[in-house]
Amino acid sequence: MKFRSKHVVLSIVIAATLGGVVVADASAQSSRSGKKSEKAEVMFPNATRKEPSTKPSSKVGKKLQKLIDAYNAQDYAQTRTLADEILAIEGANEYDRSVAAELAAQAAYNLDDAAAAKAYLQQALQFNGLDNNGHFQSMLMLAQLQLADDQLDAGLATLERFLTETKSTRPEDLVLKGQALYQAERFQEAIPVLKQAIDATPEPKDSWVQLLMASYAETKQNDQAVALAEKLAAKNPTDKKAQMNLASVYGQADQMDKAAAVLEKLRASGQLSDEREYRQLYITYANMDGHEKDVIAVINEGIQKGALKADYQTYLALAQSYYYSDQIPQAIENWQKAAPLSKDGETYLNLARVLWQEGRTAEAKQAAQQALAKGVKKPEDAKKIINLK
Repeated sequence: MKFRSKHVVLSIVIAATLGGVVVADASAQSSRSGKKSEKAEVMFPNATRKEPSTKPSSKVGKKLQKLIDAYNAQDYAQTRTLADEILAIEGANEYDRSVAAELAAQAAYNLDDAAAAKAYLQQALQFNGLDNNGHFQSMLMLAQLQLADDQLDAGLATLERFLTETKSTRPEDLVLKGQALYQAERFQEAIPVLKQAIDATPEPKDSWVQLLMASYAETKQNDQAVALAEKLAAKNPTDKKAQMNLASVYGQADQMDKAAAVLEKLRASGQLSDEREYRQLYITYANMDGHEKDVIAVINEGIQKGALKADYQTYLALAQSYYYSDQIPQAIENWQKAAPLSKDGETYLNLARVLWQEGRTAEAKQAAQQALAKGVKKPEDAKKIINLK
């Protein structure tokens, strides 16, 4: 009679954000109103788009300067108001409207109104009046906002347009695409994009490597995932996140002994601190033959430290581990604690079986009654115990 679960809960720790949303340099906008400024750096030298030559219209020029001044003063509410006025002027040209929409988008973003920011950015692109720097920064920002709002298809489409029209091979742009593909669960497609970005960078960010590692893990390419995880852990031996990732990848590759060794090293140095970490270690041991005493030790330590909750899962794991290590009284004690917390009567039924095996018939019948009351898949099994003479 075995109750042990063979399911391993794994978690790859990935940086939540690989890069912030692109926000155009507000001070550079002053050049659009006719004021002298240094020539802007060409950010997208390989872009296929021909920059428009349109300038501010005479009808809107003063309003546009007022808008730019409001934005540079970080008066974002006034920026949106002035931008909306310009967008509504019948005589405004593509340049006027593009600049107004772009700055309104930046203002909306700073006011935490992502929906409005996306709408303004779409207008800025449609009016098509910005220089390449502003146009493509707006496109990239739109893609990032769409992806942040889980609009994965729209975000990927915008990002693909950006990469196609700019011919960009910047690692940070490629990583954004890789992250988007990962979010869309297109893991195999994410791998070559992420590899290209990492290979093109002398010192790639650890978060980029973690994302590639997770993509390998999701596609069951365990050898590649392990190799990356080991490399990252060796590079950052004191980084707990890198070590936890390594343990997770070892676990997914069914290398439980290596996973346990990594986690035990963290435990020995006092670095295991929360429920997820302790649970990962005791589940790792639970999936290794002959390590029931280790499961018991880890759980009891976790509960004592307050890292693990004394809940159904921990009581059940303790009960199973005590049972398989022939510590039957302790097993019964923990099944008795787990059973009332179970969503159904299956744990009570297991308890009844063990109590009956131990000759504690009256207690076994009582547990079987409680199993029936909570509901079991096979009521006849509980009734057999109840009807024992």
